[in-house]
Parts: sequence; C-alpha cells; structure tokens
Amino acid sequence: MSEIRVDTYRASGAGGQHVNKTDSAVRLTHEPTGIVVECQDDRSQHKNKAKALALLSAKIYDVEKQKVEQEKASERKSLVGTGDRSEKIRTYNFPQGRITDHRLKLTLYNIENFLDGDIDEMLDSLKAQSNAEKLLEIQES
Repeated sequence: MSEIRVDTYRASGAGGQHVNKTDSAVRLTHEPTGIVVECQDDRSQHKNKAKALALLSAKIYDVEKQKVEQEKASERKSLVGTGDRSEKIRTYNFPQGRITDHRLKLTLYNIENFLDGDIDEMLDSLKAQSNAEKLLEIQES
C-alpha cells in the first residue's frame, strides 16, 4: 500500500447533492509502474476505493503476467534454432566413408569404426573445445 498514491476528488454525475459536496471519487496511482485507476461509480468513498484497488491489482497482475510471458518467449526463442542447414552438427557420408563434425571442423575417414563405437577421437576433440570455451568465459568475467 506504500507504493500506491491515493487521490480523492469530487465525483461528477448522478448522485445528487451528496456527490457534489463530498470527495467520493478515488484515483489510485501505482508509483513503480505508473498505472492509474479511477473510480467514481458509488456515492461512498470507501466503496469506490475498494473497487479501484481491485481494478488496480488486476491491472498490475496483467502487466506482471505479460512480463513473465515475454521473458519465457524470449528464452524459448533463444533456445530454438532457425532450422537452417547451417546449424548441422555432424555429416555422415557413407559413400566416402567420412564423418564431419561441423562444430569442431573435424573430418574422420573411418565411418565403420565410428558407428561400431570407436568415438574416442571425436569425444576428445569435443572435450578439448568445451574446456577451451569454459576457459574463455572465465577469463572474460
């Protein structure tokens, strides 16, 4: 409630002399977000304030929900690739007996052994590249 500024003023419209004499209309401003809500539906300031608080909390909830959804969408978008062929990881060329790992720029010419489980050379290269990237991250931070 400390983040909400409450302004009262005279309402206009139907309600007779009571509306014209009392400060029954309420304007609530949420300071951090700048969201403003006004209510002058009722003759009572307390009822108008309660309605305005309900409206304000609903608007703040919507804004926060949109922020969370945008963050999730941007995170999801950064995780999903473009689907281009440029993002391929490995090519298996059976007629030439060749395996090319495009991340490592490594080409091996023993596809039969690789498919039988002899993948140590490829794994060692991947580990070395991963370690080098981690070292760069540590040095940059």
